[in-house]
Amino acid sequence: MVHLDAGCTNAPLLAIAASQAERFAAGVIGIAAGQPAQIGNCDGFYSGDFAVAERDIVDDELKRSETEFRNCVALEPYVLEWRSVPALEPIAHVVAAEARSADLLITGVGKGSRNNGNTHADTGDLVLRAGRPVLVVPPAAAPGVFATVMVAWNDSRECRRAIADALPFLKRADRVVVAAVTAEMTDAHIEVRQVIAWLERHGVTADRHLSPLGGNVTERLSKIATEHDADLIVAGAYGHSRIREWGFGGVTRDMLLSDNRCALLSN
Repeated sequence: MVHLDAGCTNAPLLAIAASQAERFAAGVIGIAAGQPAQIGNCDGFYSGDFAVAERDIVDDELKRSETEFRNCVALEPYVLEWRSVPALEPIAHVVAAEARSADLLITGVGKGSRNNGNTHADTGDLVLRAGRPVLVVPPAAAPGVFATVMVAWNDSRECRRAIADALPFLKRADRVVVAAVTAEMTDAHIEVRQVIAWLERHGVTADRHLSPLGGNVTERLSKIATEHDADLIVAGAYGHSRIREWGFGGVTRDMLLSDNRCALLSN
């Protein structure tokens, strides 16, 4: 399933979705959701002409997203269906619920349309709610086959879930690197050695890259990814969606906004 940000161009997202559909011989469901703007007062919400106008705006944005999806030539052979969902609840809630139909959810970091939150799903909230692995595509991502995959390892439930969910990608990668930035180097050596042994039992050969904790963890992980020319990062997602506090393997949301690497996240 690929989630389009209504009101925005989604070309990089669709390119990634098409390349992965071809790679895995997978069908693709497209989805976009929009929340008509609501103005509240002490008596409730305004209705009438204002509500109709807002619904029309959202409907137009959803139609444009559907057109963009259906006009993607590379994706055309793999399209199963399109879903446009006008909703009153947050977009992340809607898309996460629809992900019941999918093995994988592909989404962008998203800049939002003129309504921003009304058509844009908060990425952290979506990742934490989806119940499916989420492939997050930053704005500058280039289409690729994820030849080199870096696992941002920390010994958490979320990271263990992520690496298991990522096995289809890891098995098809040319190279896999398990990286850890930590103050507990002795423990990390043991953990990473065991993870690499587990991967080998699944037919995946992996290298290790351990780095002592120091400075900015995000910058260090980004540097490691650059050193290995990784084009996909696998990590566990954790946080409190209520206050939009989220991260993955020590990497912050800022890395997705500023980097050109995709991330496969699980919670």
